[in-house]
Amino acid sequence: MARLNTVIGALETAQHAFAAFAAPEPAAALDFAQSDYDGLVFESEHKPWDATTLRDSLQYLLNRRRVFESDTLAPAPTPLVRVPVNGGEQGQWHAKQALDLGAYGIVWPHISRVEEARNAVSACRYPRLPDVDRYDPPGIRGDAPAAAARYWGLSNDEYYAKADVWPLASDGEILVVIQIEDQLGIENLPDILTQVPGIGLVLIGEGDLSQELGIPRQLEHPLLDDARRRIVDICHEHDVVVGHPHVTSRNVEQVLADGYRFLMSAPVRSYPGLDLGRTLTGRA
Repeated sequence: MARLNTVIGALETAQHAFAAFAAPEPAAALDFAQSDYDGLVFESEHKPWDATTLRDSLQYLLNRRRVFESDTLAPAPTPLVRVPVNGGEQGQWHAKQALDLGAYGIVWPHISRVEEARNAVSACRYPRLPDVDRYDPPGIRGDAPAAAARYWGLSNDEYYAKADVWPLASDGEILVVIQIEDQLGIENLPDILTQVPGIGLVLIGEGDLSQELGIPRQLEHPLLDDARRRIVDICHEHDVVVGHPHVTSRNVEQVLADGYRFLMSAPVRSYPGLDLGRTLTGRA
């Protein structure tokens, strides 16, 4: 069976993967349903958590013609969900609900300690006995696969076989993304990546990093440059993909040169008719 998670498909073949954040709302999902992003992260950290609306958004993201005309059941883009809770809050239930609705991965904000990263991976895995391969980190996800299996286009048994975390499970289709957003997280990142298998991607949280450094949203400040470089270097040393959350046409060349392989680039809206009309009528 072809790869179902197109973000993983790009990363495991040494390509770059492209994604964006979107509000977990059907209208936003429709906007992205015909885009060329590999992944879409429904943003529930700073937007309201509403499982019913998230379920509807996942459905609106599906483009039946695109699926029909492709040679895979993979949705395009692949839906991930950023959950509301910080790492220290151990919010397994948000991950469980998002995965049970059909999400292909979870973005965990504010991971600062080894035990928080371990919980993030465990929450995305089903339990198994300690003597099986790839037991650690032990799974704690509850069993309710019907809706997710239907969304993926699989039987329950097929879903069970695919619903593990990549790259710990080479054929797993669930992506665990941890965000490093403070100095403690940077300090502990080598231990996190050494001691916690199953982390597919590290995403830099540069907004919160800049707050802690006393330079809020000064994304080009040397202090923030140094913090980002430390994270990138650690990830490269441990052969873990690192992602950049604010890629634009102005910085994309530098982002690529710095070694990021997961690029989050927001769509840019423009209003040329409005802008020209206001100029011509003296309203600019």
